[in-house]
Amino acid sequence: MNGRKKKITLAKKHNLTGWAFLVPATLLIVVMSFLPMIKAFVLSLKTGIGVTMKWAGFLNYIRMFKDTVFMQALKNNFIYLIIQVPIMLILALILASMLNNKDLKFKGFFRTAIFLPCATSLVSYAIIFRSLFAVDGLVNTILIKFGFLHTGYNFLGHATSARIIIIIALIWRWTGYNMVFYLSGLQNIDYSVYEAAKIDGASPFQTFWKITAPLLKPTILLTTIMSTNGTLQLFDESVNLTNGGPANATITMSHYIYNTSFKYVPNFGYSAAMSYLILILVAVLAFVQMRVGDKRD
Repeated sequence: MNGRKKKITLAKKHNLTGWAFLVPATLLIVVMSFLPMIKAFVLSLKTGIGVTMKWAGFLNYIRMFKDTVFMQALKNNFIYLIIQVPIMLILALILASMLNNKDLKFKGFFRTAIFLPCATSLVSYAIIFRSLFAVDGLVNTILIKFGFLHTGYNFLGHATSARIIIIIALIWRWTGYNMVFYLSGLQNIDYSVYEAAKIDGASPFQTFWKITAPLLKPTILLTTIMSTNGTLQLFDESVNLTNGGPANATITMSHYIYNTSFKYVPNFGYSAAMSYLILILVAVLAFVQMRVGDKRD
């Protein structure tokens, strides 16, 4: 009986120790994350500035869908999402498959070279791309030299070309980041599986489609959700590369939220409402992707 009491006491001590470690972290998460989220939602139901703020209900949410600039920003985010994310993830998967080849020489060099753009500062790489595609930049200089253009083309001054440059910049920076996830997943697949497929006469495409893709499904789902979330919250490229121009043609939702909070006359209630719409979009798309991509029972 005494031994049983001692064991129960020891189990309680273990539980108390566990809670002692969990409680501080839980309190920090509540205070730093959930409490601001609740306050932001309350703020989104108000209008005005400072002490003059008054209750407005869901007027800020209704206003969003009448705001042409915000609707343009929403459209831009989805253009980047639909075009850039699939290209980036497919390219990352192809590069990971190539760099997973055990017979490839200088693997370390190639892996580092492809991952390095991810280590570049967001502001720095945006400024570099801005310089490259300027009217007198390197890209125009090369195109003029080889006779493709007679004069420099203003890539950042036209809506379509400016969006394309943002997409190229995003692919350049984030492909290596996603490649590392796929490479890590591929290295957990026994190489004998590929050797068996080769003996059975499977083509490289069949090997990729029937072995690599199914075994990497959880990793592909993870990178898809992360890339979707990141694209919907895109900010630096819009601000530093195109400044939202020309005429708000490339502006993103986060960029517009920044403008309404700090650049124009501050409207924190409206900004909070737009932020909550991003939260809802991220949550809904993540849920849909989980339901479609995760088929585990």
